[in-house]
Amino acid sequence: MQIKDKTVVITGAARGIGRALAQRFAAQGANIALLDLNAADLEPALKQCAALGVRAMAYATDVSVENQVSAALDQVVKDFGALDVIVNNAGIVKDALLLKVKDGEVVGKMTLQQWQAVIDVNLTGVFLCAREAAARMVKLAKGGVIVNISSISRHGNQGQSNYTAAKSGVASMTVVWAKELARYGIRVGCVAPGFTHTDILASMKPEVLEKVIAPVPLKRLGQPDEIAHATQFIIENDFFTGRCIDLDGGLRL
Repeated sequence: MQIKDKTVVITGAARGIGRALAQRFAAQGANIALLDLNAADLEPALKQCAALGVRAMAYATDVSVENQVSAALDQVVKDFGALDVIVNNAGIVKDALLLKVKDGEVVGKMTLQQWQAVIDVNLTGVFLCAREAAARMVKLAKGGVIVNISSISRHGNQGQSNYTAAKSGVASMTVVWAKELARYGIRVGCVAPGFTHTDILASMKPEVLEKVIAPVPLKRLGQPDEIAHATQFIIENDFFTGRCIDLDGGLRL
């Protein structure tokens, strides 16, 4: 699929990887539908896309709420007359150890709220957005591409039971949907970034960041546009489906 003139929906588009996706695809000539919780947060990304001469619109959407996802994608189709690609990038973190133990006593636990909040956005949100996008792609009868953003943490990362469960689920759902949707001309791929230079990591103290980078063979963080580049490959390569690209600088958790 050539990106130029296609309608690309990006969730979590206000910052980080999401904004990099929007900028890259706008530069390739795609029309961009930007989804995030707060429309005001999307303004910088919206202006950057529009400055590249493409059509861009913002939609305030909580991806974990079914009727909001459905309404947003209905509006995208109404506004653009198409829905060719969706990149399921929206995600949150609420890290905690399963148990925190001091002197043989349990002094803390990952709370149910921490668990559920991450599952709701990072797993259920991907399910809802992919399902509703696929339904509209089938109706439009022009095929399409769904790209899910997973994480290297899908292999298991301490302090991230919730995030690991969600991101491994995202990678697994990619395989299922690729098999189910191929008959409709819809391909499904996945990118699993390693540690990437987003706002969260950029705000770390230098000594903490150094520890994060130390086990990475390439000795640096990934850049958001490098994740966007891998996503572009999935969209453009018509023989790619049902697989996950680990883009982690050689790191293995």
